[in-house]
Amino acid sequence: MKSWPTPAAVELPANNRRISVFDSVSKQLVVTPSDFATLYVCGITPYDATHMGHASTYLAFDLLNRAWRDAGVDVKFAENVTDIDDPLLERATATKVDWQELAVSEIDLFRSDMTALRIIPPDFYISVTEHMNQIIGWIENLIAKDLAYKVENDWYFDSRLTDSVVQTMQGLVEDPLSVFAERGGDPNRAGKRNPFDALLWRSERAGEPAWPAPFGAGRPGWHIECLAIAKDMLGETITVQGGGSDLLFPHHFMCELQGQAATNNKFASSHVHAGLVSYQGEKMSKSRGNLVFVSKLLAAGTDPMAIRLAILRHHYRSEWEWTDELLDQAKADLARWRTALSGYGTASATNLLNQIRDAVANDLDTPRALKAVDDFVSSTLAGDRSDLNGSGLAARALDRILGIAL
Repeated sequence: MKSWPTPAAVELPANNRRISVFDSVSKQLVVTPSDFATLYVCGITPYDATHMGHASTYLAFDLLNRAWRDAGVDVKFAENVTDIDDPLLERATATKVDWQELAVSEIDLFRSDMTALRIIPPDFYISVTEHMNQIIGWIENLIAKDLAYKVENDWYFDSRLTDSVVQTMQGLVEDPLSVFAERGGDPNRAGKRNPFDALLWRSERAGEPAWPAPFGAGRPGWHIECLAIAKDMLGETITVQGGGSDLLFPHHFMCELQGQAATNNKFASSHVHAGLVSYQGEKMSKSRGNLVFVSKLLAAGTDPMAIRLAILRHHYRSEWEWTDELLDQAKADLARWRTALSGYGTASATNLLNQIRDAVANDLDTPRALKAVDDFVSSTLAGDRSDLNGSGLAARALDRILGIAL
């Protein structure tokens, strides 16, 4: 499946910093590789795209991608699209639109939003429906290893949770059983060996799309989809699996569990998560309907760089709230930056570049990086003309590392 255009790359002086990110499982900063890294980011279910929560998450991992590339790391990046799932089918039914048509239109909208926000596209942009044969193969592998079992005609992963795995799970969320139920699990289904065993394959139901498989027609469960796409595209143990913090459990936990069972290797070295975005006092979510859409802001004439800057004002792991005032401030800041960099002389741009790189290398600390930009702009507007060629270097630093094109 096609992704979207890659933003033009600009050159900067060499950078040998190692990039650190916060691993949500160990709850520690981890130093990522200096030569080669793989990144898998869980993509959208294509309905209600692209709201600000989506944008914040994908911008967070775009920042990691940019930081790696700026530091000379060779990056391979994959992202999925969950273009067959209960919420998509429910929305299609409610709106009387064919589910495939709905998916195509929302994916197109997502592509245009990502282009406007200057998100570097994945090397592998894979939908579940186009990867179905490979997903079926991974399920066959688990069945052959006696790591799957049937409940009626559905197949479940036999998790065989050990005490240490349960302890890890309890360290991720306060009430794992309730969260599992809230986020797509079915802990109370009769016939399951363990409440936390996750669905691998849902057998064909009347009126639902289904695909043929040796173990019966149907469609895949959530976790095995990402496992198959990530492993097939990126190989053994990926460097970072990323997504919103609501994916930590059960989704990323189950990807890790199933991945280790299938391959005898860790699924990911680190699991990294972006904080959730609120609006009007509540978490922005499809169920609440309190969504702010990138496309609607763009249609109203909003500069996409103002949207990007408004998001970057918050550390990627923080929980924060979108407001009109936040966007207005970003617009004003951008205007100020452009004024400062329109001349030939600026404050020391080399110092600014180093400050941005230091901040981003330390767990993608954009508030610290943007403070350096604000201070640089203030000094320049106050009359500091110590770097006669600084405006070009400063603009390239903002472009390459933070993705803000002036």
